[in-house]
Amino acid sequence: MAGNSFGKLFTLTTYGESHGPALGGVIDGCPSGIELDLDAIQQELDRRKPGQSSIVTQRKEPDVVQFHSGIFEGKTTGTSIGFVIENTNQKSHDYTHIKDSYRPSHADYVYDQKYGFRDYRGGGRSSARETACRVVAGAVAKQMLKGMEFYAYVSGVGALKLDKTYNELDLTQIESNIVRCPDAAMAATMETYIKEVRGKGDTVGGVVTCVIKNVPVGLGEPVFDKLHAELGKAMLSINAVKGFEYGSGFEGCTMLGSEHNDAFNTDGTTKTNNSGGVQGGISNGMDIYFNVAFKPVATLIQEYETIDKEGKVVVMHGKGRHDPCVVPRAVPIVEAMAALVLADFFLRNKMYN
Repeated sequence: MAGNSFGKLFTLTTYGESHGPALGGVIDGCPSGIELDLDAIQQELDRRKPGQSSIVTQRKEPDVVQFHSGIFEGKTTGTSIGFVIENTNQKSHDYTHIKDSYRPSHADYVYDQKYGFRDYRGGGRSSARETACRVVAGAVAKQMLKGMEFYAYVSGVGALKLDKTYNELDLTQIESNIVRCPDAAMAATMETYIKEVRGKGDTVGGVVTCVIKNVPVGLGEPVFDKLHAELGKAMLSINAVKGFEYGSGFEGCTMLGSEHNDAFNTDGTTKTNNSGGVQGGISNGMDIYFNVAFKPVATLIQEYETIDKEGKVVVMHGKGRHDPCVVPRAVPIVEAMAALVLADFFLRNKMYN
């Protein structure tokens, strides 16, 4: 299986399955001498871990990261940073009913067709549990990118959408509620709705908005390695993501050029930021902001029809512990992948200076 590594200079390679003994990763390219706050890295993992609230999967995993290399006396050595996150609360018997059948909108069928064999326990390698490794690497990247600030938050759940821009919100309030929406009234409405959906054995999707502040001018490369293109790839590599838009996004299609153009101030900043902090694939010093769309979780705790390995129609009933809505736990994953992209381009930029 290829495709287990991300990045060119600041790279992450991950390994492990949802119900295997452990997950882990190797971070390469991190410069030496970076002082790491290991507690802060663990806090990022705690934001993603299962069982943290009443509206997420109740799988109880401590998700404690153990670093095995690349760090000495609290600082990076410049060598590979290896880490492990042990699985401690697998219930593999919850998945025996899908051993010979395929869950709709999951990776079950395509994995079986591609590899001729699959780990059906929790989806194996296709499980979103793999994203724990991304959060660890992203937390390291954040500490390398001193001064840059990453704020992701839930801006939509189903048809419920915030009608405020990030500039109208207090982003310090993202962690003040279990939905991770920085608007208290909307967060309460979203929480109630997620619980209603869960009570029906169903699921719902949503949108995570991400804002990156204090990005220097010049990150990104022309043509194929544009900054927004790499951010798009990073976000679309996250499980359940169905869409990515940055800056004005699809709404920009409804505007006239005279409305959409970002006029300059004399210091090089712009009066508006429809470009989303990226022009010509290169950061322009303004805030980078984008939206990431997540589909409803495919596993339903209700009866539905599907097919088995022989192509026969069978009736299945979802089992196991699953998120009724992934977006609250996706917030730190979006931040992490954004940090990995910025860290990679930061190192590429240093090659020219």
